[in-house]
Amino acid sequence: MGKIYAAKTNHITNPLGFYLKPLVFSWKVKGGRGQEQKHARIVISKNKTFTDICHDTGEAELDSLSARVEFEPQPYTRYYWKVIVTTDAEEVIESDTQFFETAKMDEPWTGRWITCDSSQERHPIFSKRIRPAKEVKSARLYICGLGLYEAYFLGENKENPKKIGEEYLTPYCNNYDRWIQYQTYDITEQAERGGVLSVLLGNGWYKGRFGFNDPEREAYYGDEWKLIAEIHIEYKDGTKDVISSDETWSVTRSNLWFSNIYDGERRDDTLPPVEESPARIAKVPKGRLMERLSLPVKVQEEMKPAELIHTPAGEEVFDLGQEITGIFRLRVHEPAGTTIRIQTGEVLQDGCFYNENLRTALSEYIYVSDGTEKVITPHFTYYGYRYVKVTGVRDLSCEDFTALVLYSDYESIGAIETGNDLVNKLISNIEWGMKGNFLDVPTDCPQRDERMGWTGDTQVFSATASYLADTYAFYRKYLYDLYKEQLIAGGMVPEVVPTFGPSKCSCAWGDAACIVPWNVYLFSGDAAILEQQFDSMKAWVDYIRKVDGEHHGWRHSFHYGDWLALDRVGAAAGNVYGATDEGYIADIYYAASAELTAKAAAVLGRKEEEKQYREIAEKQWRVVKEEYFTPTGRCAEKTQTGLLLALKYHLSEDEELTREMLKKLFRESRNKLNTGFVGTSLLCNVLTDNGMTDTAYRLLLNEEYPGWLHEVKLGATTVWERWNSLDEDGKISSTGMNSLNHYSYGAILEWMFRHVGGIHLLEESPGGRRIAICPNVHYDLRRAEAVYDSAVGQYACSWEIMEDNRIRIKITIPFGGEGEVRLPHAPEILFEDKTNPLFATVVNGICYITAGNYEVVYEATEKLKKIYSVESKLEDLLNHPQIRAFLSTMTEVDMIPDAVYGLSFRQVAEMFSGPMDEGQTEMLNTALSQY
Repeated sequence: MGKIYAAKTNHITNPLGFYLKPLVFSWKVKGGRGQEQKHARIVISKNKTFTDICHDTGEAELDSLSARVEFEPQPYTRYYWKVIVTTDAEEVIESDTQFFETAKMDEPWTGRWITCDSSQERHPIFSKRIRPAKEVKSARLYICGLGLYEAYFLGENKENPKKIGEEYLTPYCNNYDRWIQYQTYDITEQAERGGVLSVLLGNGWYKGRFGFNDPEREAYYGDEWKLIAEIHIEYKDGTKDVISSDETWSVTRSNLWFSNIYDGERRDDTLPPVEESPARIAKVPKGRLMERLSLPVKVQEEMKPAELIHTPAGEEVFDLGQEITGIFRLRVHEPAGTTIRIQTGEVLQDGCFYNENLRTALSEYIYVSDGTEKVITPHFTYYGYRYVKVTGVRDLSCEDFTALVLYSDYESIGAIETGNDLVNKLISNIEWGMKGNFLDVPTDCPQRDERMGWTGDTQVFSATASYLADTYAFYRKYLYDLYKEQLIAGGMVPEVVPTFGPSKCSCAWGDAACIVPWNVYLFSGDAAILEQQFDSMKAWVDYIRKVDGEHHGWRHSFHYGDWLALDRVGAAAGNVYGATDEGYIADIYYAASAELTAKAAAVLGRKEEEKQYREIAEKQWRVVKEEYFTPTGRCAEKTQTGLLLALKYHLSEDEELTREMLKKLFRESRNKLNTGFVGTSLLCNVLTDNGMTDTAYRLLLNEEYPGWLHEVKLGATTVWERWNSLDEDGKISSTGMNSLNHYSYGAILEWMFRHVGGIHLLEESPGGRRIAICPNVHYDLRRAEAVYDSAVGQYACSWEIMEDNRIRIKITIPFGGEGEVRLPHAPEILFEDKTNPLFATVVNGICYITAGNYEVVYEATEKLKKIYSVESKLEDLLNHPQIRAFLSTMTEVDMIPDAVYGLSFRQVAEMFSGPMDEGQTEMLNTALSQY
């Protein structure tokens, strides 16, 4: 029986109080007899029984990826909706009832911003007694508190406080001078009982220390606590009541006397109670107060420590076994006046607690006990940590501590697993890195005095993130932030969004304005993101064009370039700049962003702008070729990143020459990467696209420095900022800029989805209506399985290397989807087996398939487990680290000229040393066959 799932409004399940313009519906179908949707019908009602219909599309050709309806919702209203799909098999499938609920929309606020004496350290609690006059039908709380807030409902005598909602760190992080989000909560149950609404305020991003561009400015946006709220109550008799924030609200003080994002929180339960005082009317904040865009930040997982370590320094340290982002619960019962200090860190050093790489971030929680048993939990901060040092607690136990993992409430949709444990651990590390840095803003790191929305990190990871999760709503909010910053910077995209101080820009960082919305569109199939960001895309390209002028000013501006690459010869220790010319990278990204803007214009039907930005792109591509390429196609930027960019954007007149140049660089580096933030994100995809998948696999599977598995073998549980964040002995390599949770280099997972798992999105089919299935098998993995629940539905591809050099491949295509399958190492005769539905339609070796499950087993046309001998190509032998080490005991392998790498080992040996006798041949073959 068919089932509709993932029915969403604006890519959110049952959104409450979100900004909903334009209104877009989406859904997926699974398990039906049919293969695709024939037509669909969306019905919207004001009640669950659908007896009060507001809108009915009728049977229509609605796009399940992004169906817009001509319906204008009213404020303060919950709407119920469902979709009815008719398939090509004439089955009718009806979704479960969904809802979306509007907030105030453009309705004016009756509530006023209120405040208190903000010079006091103790954090305020604003309160209002709620006494319903009649039987309550429904009640909503519309609220915003600055810097951060948590709302509670207490009994009539202010007993049993219960938090309203499950969210943390509301109203979230954005440029509060431009816009401020309010949240909407269903408080029907609380209002029915009556009691006291209490709102605890903290400092957060608005009022606390944050950012590093203006470090002396402690409160960047404001220095005053503020609150605005409205409680809307609808009674069963149809009447309504509104309770608004004003001077009748009271203020008292909590036992929190310090909080900020970097340094943590301090609470003293021995502080005396404070008398209530009336709230005061506050100055209205600068930013526009509007419905939310941020997804909720919630406790998504809870973890117990793996162990309690007693360190050589006599410390008690919890080890979670995994670096996370979040807060904690700790049960304590210590004598009155006892100070308990909790500190967090990412790594131990010499077996002892360490957090010097957090720079100025104290990352702690301090609690003074009143002598009673308490469960303490931070309210207005978060930590990036694996290790937790606790002092002041007797009989500390793992049972008393629970880690609370916080991240934005996105839906996970992708997974990949292989037969290699180290690779699987890398995949887990990347996923945890994403969780740790998807906390309202896509941050660079979650632990030190930074935690900011770096545009470069966001850009390079956006495709990987979109394989792992439905990122539409998450990136929608960030891109809204980004354009808000552009509007006050003349189109410039700051390096960090939101900026929190003076900012500069850079190529590849600012190009997030074009690359991220395009990726969101490709993965979602919803062009609304391009509509919303098109002015932002244009503004960025126009800004570059203005800076560039007639004398290539853009290439001479500041740029980060291939940040943290390892290829700058003679660079001092701690160098952060790569060897690839920053102007070369800047000119290429300028052209690429102009091209993406033209593509977006084409999708939106904006012909004139498409023509305008395509001309800009074409002119800039010519500029790049004239400046950085010889007439024969030789690239002047002879670095791994320089050549990768040349191949990705087809800049050379002789691409085979560029490939050979790149292969030579990898031979010279012994198949080690030396790329940074720009090059690494492109690396393996470009290699595979240019017939160098073996090189891509060698880079993935390399267990030596620098490489992904090298980090894994040194104990990484997330992805590091630097290839050498830890030295070989496990010592932190530097403290100035060194994070152990930085997801940029995790972009390798995009290549794994595309080319290991073989699920490859096609630009001409956004949203995944048609996907290329093209796995690349490798003996060292033995097997791989990728699952990707696209905007259409769940695609899956798995492969396994069996005995007798056979391959088993399984493929799943979802309802409404199509696959273009390229089988690895498949004999031509295989495609003639018309009993297998996989081969029903084959054109030029490509199998075209529709919804269904497919499987095939066949013998590969080449040996999947390589057998090495003296007849093997020298290049293949030297590409194998252990064989290279073995051969280096016999000869100076680094002195072998590049020209002979394509010959067999025997040919090279005879060229330099004469013919090999049978004994030498047997000895060498025996040795080589062991690898």
